[in-house]
Amino acid sequence: MITTLAVSGYRSLRDLSLELHPLTVVTGANGSGKSTLYRALRLLAATARDGAIAALAQEGGFPGALWAGPSQGGARSGPVALRLGFASDDFGYAVDLGMPVPSHTMFDRDPEIKVESVWAGPVLRPSTALTERRGPHVKVRDAAGTWDSHEVRLASFDSMLAQLADPENAAELLTLRERMRSWRFYDQFRTDDGAPARRSRVGTRTPVLGHDGADLAAAVQTILELTPQGPFSAAIDAAFPGSRVSVDSRDGFFDLRMTQDGLLRPLSAAELSDGTLRYLLWAAALLSPRPAPFLVLNEPETSLHPELVEPLAGLVAEASRHSQILVVTHSARLIEALEGETRPHLVELHKVDGETLVSGHGMLDGPRWSWPKR
Repeated sequence: MITTLAVSGYRSLRDLSLELHPLTVVTGANGSGKSTLYRALRLLAATARDGAIAALAQEGGFPGALWAGPSQGGARSGPVALRLGFASDDFGYAVDLGMPVPSHTMFDRDPEIKVESVWAGPVLRPSTALTERRGPHVKVRDAAGTWDSHEVRLASFDSMLAQLADPENAAELLTLRERMRSWRFYDQFRTDDGAPARRSRVGTRTPVLGHDGADLAAAVQTILELTPQGPFSAAIDAAFPGSRVSVDSRDGFFDLRMTQDGLLRPLSAAELSDGTLRYLLWAAALLSPRPAPFLVLNEPETSLHPELVEPLAGLVAEASRHSQILVVTHSARLIEALEGETRPHLVELHKVDGETLVSGHGMLDGPRWSWPKR
């Protein structure tokens, strides 16, 4: 389980560390930094696929993603840095992105990976460090505790997680890379008339719903075949009493059908209301027969009728039996419903002078955290 999430120098997150639980709910007023925290998590996950720099470019470039306020107590001091990291029960990881060294290249707005570190346990200390990368150089601590330098010189845009995962010499990198690549993020599914989930599509076994929901029918059929008496049918009945969801197949093309009490024929995905389709998407995502170790949901209550919020909370609670979950929401109704289903850890964010802070936390109230030094 991830125990700590840390972000420094990213937009309004000057220096934030959060304690995570099996189910963590992050809330706060509009503009408090909830979406920024969600984006920071996605950026951290992209590091394991060598995609962090590309992800920053899609956000408008490195300079626009940096903390814009002053350092505590006055003007900025020290090097420009955007740092992301997490710690779990067994391993921790942190990456430090900085300004590029001036050179003759058209990619002079790309940040460089200055430092990466992997350590054992919840806190980075000299005695717990396992793998360190500074600039292009990587060194790995062997079983005897001796540091060995890696012969490969990493490019400034390559993460050691993606390039040096070695089951023999750096097994912890391989473990972390695969773990981070299995994190799942779901963010406000499309339900407009042209939404991918409304279209017929060739169906294949789909234990994990895609991020855009295009494979909804295949994902539902996979759930129904693997867990025919499982929680999916119960989740549909809880939200739409007397209703049933099924899948039709014609020449390999799958179509979702929903039979509702009082209607003479089932409705196709193209005919469903936005709220109904969105709830079905969340049900398919949260009741996956292949649960993710870490699942991040961004404002799942968006566009749902208030009567569907409580069944949605039931879906989240059911999924939390198999996955660690972080929910970002501003819905007091969803929080209340979750508290009725389980015992979530609640984190409320607010802003002071442009900086996102955790409400009720003083300087010494956050989890222990230490960044690797350049």
